[in-house]
Formats: sequence, structure tokens, C-alpha cells
Amino acid sequence: MPQLLFTPPDLPTLTVVGETNLFPVVRIFCVGRNYAAHAAEMGGEVDREAPWYFTKSAFAVCPSGATVPYPPGTSNYHHEMELVVALGAPVFKADRASAMSAILGYGCGLDMTRRDRQQDGKDNRRPWDLGKDVENSAVLGPLTRAAAAGPLAKKKIHLSVNGTLRQDALLGDMVWSVDEIVSHLSHFYHLAAGDIIMTGTPAGVGAVQPGDNITGGIDGLGDISHTISPAE
Repeated sequence: MPQLLFTPPDLPTLTVVGETNLFPVVRIFCVGRNYAAHAAEMGGEVDREAPWYFTKSAFAVCPSGATVPYPPGTSNYHHEMELVVALGAPVFKADRASAMSAILGYGCGLDMTRRDRQQDGKDNRRPWDLGKDVENSAVLGPLTRAAAAGPLAKKKIHLSVNGTLRQDALLGDMVWSVDEIVSHLSHFYHLAAGDIIMTGTPAGVGAVQPGDNITGGIDGLGDISHTISPAE
């Protein structure tokens, strides 16, 4: 009987507040330019016709609280604080109400980005993979069940580097709401339990350096932290 040539890595998992069972991360979808002020600071505009996406490998997941090396191949590594949506049920070609029923919970996340490599992709009309799908670049905190999290719009999302506030906004500032995003994305993929959606970042993104400590949070959800050590 054929055997695997090597043992594959286990799927990364997230804790769920107040529970012992873990959430396995299967896929990560990311929403681009979902806050108008962030789009403006990056020299772009929001596409108000429809949301758009890029992806990260599930093996880019890094647990909150970890210390990781500054990544190779960049001199401009940026933080992006985001609301994370975790799906707990299948959803395909769903309306907005059905999309919401598939959400297991929410958490905090960092979409860490090689900004210079992302800019290379933009300038040369090439994919963003080297900028976005970076080892340890999907920093994810614990999940809070959707029912316990409550309404999202008035929740504050914030991030600090070494104690200095850099990002500060409301989730209601998102151009595309959570139900709109899940519904729209479900018309392109058979979404399923284990899928994660990172919903975009507000204005205030910026570079981090080796030795920096990043902390952030969203009202009512578990906080997040991340420390950058010197490059390997």
C-alpha cells in the first residue's frame, strides 16, 4: 500500500475562548482595501463595486504571543491589524443572512507584509505572494464565538508598537461588512469550516524593526501580541 514520502505538518489551530476544542485553520482569505483611509494612505482608492481578495497559506499562521525573526528578503516589513472571521460551517452562493449563520467566531489578526515586495508586484503587475504569503505573517489570536462577540460596528480596533498607538478605528469604518464579504466570497469558493477571512486593515500601517513589540485588540475580543527578533 502506498505510503507518504514524509510526514506532513499538522494544520495550525486556534483556541476558542472558554472551550477546550481547537479550531483548525484550513485556508486564509484576505480582503484588500476595506478601509477608505488605508486605501488613501497607500495611494489607492476603494473599489466600491465589489470586495477583492488575496490569500495566505494556512502554514503562514503564527500564534499570538510568539517571537519570530525579521523575515528575509525585505527591508520594509509592515503591520496590519485586522478583524478575523472564522467559519464553522459550509457556505456556497449564500445570501448575507445565510453567510452570517456560517460564522463560528471572530478574533484579532495581523497581516504582516513585506511592503517592498508587495510594491514590486504592483509596479510590475505581478502577484503579491512574496509580499503577503510570508512565513509567520498571519498572526492570529484566540477566537470568540459570534454570539458572545455581539454587534461589530461600534467595536474599536487598535494597534500599538512599543506602546505607541499607530492604528485606531471602528469596525464600522469597513467599506464591506462581514456579511457582505462572506456572501460575496462564497460565490467564488465552496467555503467551509476551517476557513479564515482577514477583513482588511484601517489606516496607520507602518514598518517594524527587529526588537519591536506589537500589541493590538478589538473591543470584546482577545488581544494580540507579536515580537520581532533579529533576522536569521
